[in-house]
Amino acid sequence: MIFQTYTFNEQQAGLAAVATVGTFDGVHRGHQYLISQVKAEAARRHQRSMVITFDRHPASLFGHDKPLLTTNEEKFRLIKQTGVDTLVVLTFDRALAALTAETFMEQLRTRLNVSTLVVGYDNHFGSDQRQVQPGPGPAGIDVVAAGAFTADTLAVSSSAIRNDLLQGDVTTAGSRLGRPYRLTGEVVHGQHVGTQLGFPTANLRPSPSLLIPMGGAYAVRTDKGQDGILNIGCRPTFHGQEKTIEVHLIGYDGDLYGQPLTIDFIRRLRDEQAFASPEALIAQLQRDKAQAIHILHEQ
Repeated sequence: MIFQTYTFNEQQAGLAAVATVGTFDGVHRGHQYLISQVKAEAARRHQRSMVITFDRHPASLFGHDKPLLTTNEEKFRLIKQTGVDTLVVLTFDRALAALTAETFMEQLRTRLNVSTLVVGYDNHFGSDQRQVQPGPGPAGIDVVAAGAFTADTLAVSSSAIRNDLLQGDVTTAGSRLGRPYRLTGEVVHGQHVGTQLGFPTANLRPSPSLLIPMGGAYAVRTDKGQDGILNIGCRPTFHGQEKTIEVHLIGYDGDLYGQPLTIDFIRRLRDEQAFASPEALIAQLQRDKAQAIHILHEQ
């Protein structure tokens, strides 16, 4: 088992660990609630809290790539923000995938000093997909059942968030995440159509592993301190073929080429559509801008 350890609280480094294991894509409200229970259990036992995750989505090893809600860098940053003592990142390779639940838990005990494992109700471990029950477990690890996340009636899962985004419902996705859905990418040169229309745009190239919401126009916030309107689509008014992600930063007049830009999706404005003329498109962009300003000022 190959792994890398990140210790955020050096004072706890030598203690046995209360841990949980998962992919944690998105680090959504359910994940945050689970980690809070790990921290509480660790405090009760006077041990350190530990989150164990993977360097890739396990499904990708078997050719079933999923669009991700967070890059590894963003996922690790969000996990650190929960206040957990230690993060362990396992290299998910065929050797790890071949471990049975019992062997895997023995590795957790001997190599990571895990004494207690906090698990969800639908946990399945190892190549034998064993469901570990609360109580004494393999390798002498205590297994503790996590409480269900019941803060409201909205079901929270990474799959549900992906479905929201693929339908363009960034508002519900943000409610499940506990924050707006975010894309970060490099600003690259485009065809400068927006500039010709009086709406200069930054063309965003995010990580290819990340999920891109359904095409259309969105009200967004950026890490440049500017609000914006973002369009995902193929510029059908100009018979475009390639899907682009273009954001107009309201009131911004700088040069962003080659720089990273982070976008937070706040609300969907409309579907992607073709217009009869550039003038009709400009009129719609002006309406989009006014609507986005109104929405973002309410936030």
